[in-house]
Amino acid sequence: MKRLFALILVFALLATLCACGGKKAEGAVSTQPAGADATEAQTGADTGESEDSSSGGVEVDEGLFNVTLTIPAEFAEDMTQDELDADVAAGECKSAKLNEDGSVTMEMSKKQHDEMMSGLADSFQETFDGLIGDEGTNFVSIDHNDDFTEFTVVTTSTELNLTESFSTVALYFAGGMYNAFAGNSVDNICVKFVNEASGEVIEEANSRDMNG
Repeated sequence: MKRLFALILVFALLATLCACGGKKAEGAVSTQPAGADATEAQTGADTGESEDSSSGGVEVDEGLFNVTLTIPAEFAEDMTQDELDADVAAGECKSAKLNEDGSVTMEMSKKQHDEMMSGLADSFQETFDGLIGDEGTNFVSIDHNDDFTEFTVVTTSTELNLTESFSTVALYFAGGMYNAFAGNSVDNICVKFVNEASGEVIEEANSRDMNG
């Protein structure tokens, strides 16, 4: 699982370097209840909820939380079945399969999913900490809310340099990936840059502005 997180972070870095492209990634990770393909209609009837195929949400049924994550091949590059089997043996998931197209399908319990989300959050935080004190930025701190949809970046800059501006895309990516694995639908990720001395917001960026 740690290797998978590392690969995701590599894509966050690539997103930063390619920020000039200005395109928002779509549907990186799909999340759905275990066995949804076979029991989709029955699940809707049992819960009294209508099916929303675009939500990418994770359903909770009577406190039993088995979730299947399907991770696209581009985010599971170089993963092997032996590594996935090791994750299963370590209790990180119930099952994990490397599919013929290179994608990875994992099934896990609620507890395992919570632990995975905690690990993913820690991995992103390590990356954010690495941006602080980097020679290309003047960042003092990077804080975020629990679901990584709101970021506050404190900097000594009064005007963002190119590297600082590009970091916005990495934060968008982190927020998007975190919520994709959580099964949340996110309309916007907001990044505010605050000058350390004045406490004023010198720039605000919103991922919804990248649409179109």
